[in-house]
Amino acid sequence: MNFQQLRSIREASRRGFNLTEVANVLFTSQPGVSRQIRELEEELGVDIFERNGKRLTGLTEPGKGILPIIERLLREAENLQKAGNEFSDQTRGTLSIATTHTQARYVLPEVVQKFRLAYPDVRIALQQSSPEHIAEWVISGKADIGIATEGLSQFKDLVSFACYEWNHMIVVPDGHPLLNQSLLTLEELSKYPIITYDRGFTGRSHIDAAFEQAGLQADIVLTAMDSDVIQQYVSLGLGVGIVASMAVEASRGQGLRTLYGKHLFTPNVTRLAVRRGAYLRSYTYDFIREFAPALSKEEIHRVLSEASQADPG
Repeated sequence: MNFQQLRSIREASRRGFNLTEVANVLFTSQPGVSRQIRELEEELGVDIFERNGKRLTGLTEPGKGILPIIERLLREAENLQKAGNEFSDQTRGTLSIATTHTQARYVLPEVVQKFRLAYPDVRIALQQSSPEHIAEWVISGKADIGIATEGLSQFKDLVSFACYEWNHMIVVPDGHPLLNQSLLTLEELSKYPIITYDRGFTGRSHIDAAFEQAGLQADIVLTAMDSDVIQQYVSLGLGVGIVASMAVEASRGQGLRTLYGKHLFTPNVTRLAVRRGAYLRSYTYDFIREFAPALSKEEIHRVLSEASQADPG
């Protein structure tokens, strides 16, 4: 039994049983992957995968029990490597952060700048995607940290921390009729075409829920992942924008005005997540504390330890 066999099993499950993709990920050949899988199955005395001819089609019942063990073994091997790196050189390495555009553009720059001053020899890999992909990257080990508002607390393989609360704001062109409202209401807002975030991004679920609970139909004519893009189309007069409060600085110089939406929508909480059971290097703890100063290293360590002990896998 060797790690390449274990990795072949894990990646086959992750890649939809497509051995060509597995071979590409592991930098080997498809026949080599097939051989690694078959050798492990022969050693264990059970078939891990169901087959249709030479093609893998799914996990067998024994395979469903074996896969979590393989994932746990590989996770601990990765932790062992990180622990070795930690003690051999505590100030060098790479920190991979998966996050949304809003966090990367408006929140992280100051945090990253301060972190780099403290750890000039740590390289930062910043990856941007949807909350679902962010969670997948952290769970798979592709990213060390995930930061998003939507969804991260819903994954059992992640441990997430509440970092800060924020609200949505309304962005309109200068001279828009909504600027004459003493207190903006959802009813008034629903009279205009709306431009906001894609579903699953930047608190969009709270926007939808607010209109639904008020019995109103929001006329959402354009959606985007990027706050800058939303505000650009608002400046063209295509609609009223609903954006994250930290993004409104970009409206300056575009002929846009902002209106508070705190009373209209439920506040949002940005969360930071790491993989359950992952070994965190010292500089990772320090980055988390820089992003969420209210969290102490002891509190982070306590939550991670409790989560690891409660790990059903």
